[in-house]
Amino acid sequence: MSQSEAPGMRQRTLRIGCGSSYAGDRVEPAVDLVARGTLDYLVYETLAERTVAAAQLERLKDPEAGFNELMEARFRGVLPHCKRNGTRIVTNMGAANPRGAARRTAQLIRELGLGTMRVATVLGDDVLEYCLRHAATLRIMETGQPLSTIEGEIVSANAYLGADPMVEALARGADIVITGRCGDCSLFLAPMMHEFGWRDDDWDTLARGTSGADMVECGANVSGAYYADPGYKDVPDLANLGYPILEVERDGTIIVTKLEGTGGVVNRAICTEQLLYEIGDPASYITPDVIVDFTDVALQETGKDRVRISGGRGRARPADLKVSIGVKEGWIGEGELTFAGLGALERARLAEHVARERLKICGIQLDELRVDYIGLNSLHGDASLLPKEPPYEVRLRFAGRSRNRNDATRLANEVETLVSKGPGMSSLPRKHVREVLAIHSCLVPRSAITPEVIIAEVA
Repeated sequence: MSQSEAPGMRQRTLRIGCGSSYAGDRVEPAVDLVARGTLDYLVYETLAERTVAAAQLERLKDPEAGFNELMEARFRGVLPHCKRNGTRIVTNMGAANPRGAARRTAQLIRELGLGTMRVATVLGDDVLEYCLRHAATLRIMETGQPLSTIEGEIVSANAYLGADPMVEALARGADIVITGRCGDCSLFLAPMMHEFGWRDDDWDTLARGTSGADMVECGANVSGAYYADPGYKDVPDLANLGYPILEVERDGTIIVTKLEGTGGVVNRAICTEQLLYEIGDPASYITPDVIVDFTDVALQETGKDRVRISGGRGRARPADLKVSIGVKEGWIGEGELTFAGLGALERARLAEHVARERLKICGIQLDELRVDYIGLNSLHGDASLLPKEPPYEVRLRFAGRSRNRNDATRLANEVETLVSKGPGMSSLPRKHVREVLAIHSCLVPRSAITPEVIIAEVA
């Protein structure tokens, strides 16, 4: 009998709160959630595609780094409430170093005097060695070319693990489950599978759970963030957004809501936007746990800030798991200047001309150069609607990419020299040089990846 088939499963409603949706998300809303939200679980989702690769670079510099920088602040705020209220935590704040994150969590538990707690570490997402060994046969999803054709240093390769190892960790009594890269929705699906005993091949039920998870994995977006558009889509008290809660029933019917007294709004329109956000084919949303068909999902407002999610069909989980590949691909040099007053646009255009000529004179080699007039055309280019009157101020930005750090630096320096060797400007320049950390994707057979769950009892 599998862990998910064990007897004595929950009958009442399961309450799962979302404490974050990216690495730098706010800290205090999760504290409010766990303090008065009567939560069974608190989920922290903190990883974007680039985040793990950046964390891997930090770990290479410091073996004890590479996990979420805000983890300590988050846990200091919520762990006393979690211990008091019996709320369990599931999170991917482990990033590139789940072991290090678990060690620091154990130290915090002791420092806070919380007594005995069980901390689980989920490993297995780091597949860098496998990808390097099979670089000639693995295909880059974006181009179809072999992974071996990538120019630049491959520094990370992390597979999107599914809910199964987290379910195992919960079945083994973990109070806190810390993972690296996994499916965003899997973090929320794992508590549902564990608490209700859902089989890992009950595709329709897993699809219904994933539909709810998809609604909240972007956090306060479903409470009105990003949705807000004054005079068209008004959101009250946007500065005090309440982070979302899922109320899950055994059959996979879910209510998404938020705490009383918090800002924002949860309604059908917002949930519709969120359900379709980042989805290519709504009839075939691929996750590590199940392929979901969202086309018959129904959304119904059942009260103030309460939307019921029902329906959704599932198909068998994919045989391959997506892997995000982090690659060092050179450097970007940036420089910005501000011009204000009459003739600001003309002076900015002259500055652009001078900078381009200097690049030729100095022989600065760039693979790509972009010049933007911020406030005029930096987002939509030639499709931008230009003002009828000349702008009173213009922010001119240069960004150049080069395989060579020296050339990227020289571009930024040339922009800076325009302070005294170009047309009159109105503020000090800004310059910045940073390494390019590109992200590619490939598929790795599920059978080649072996997750591992380590449980530590901390006292």
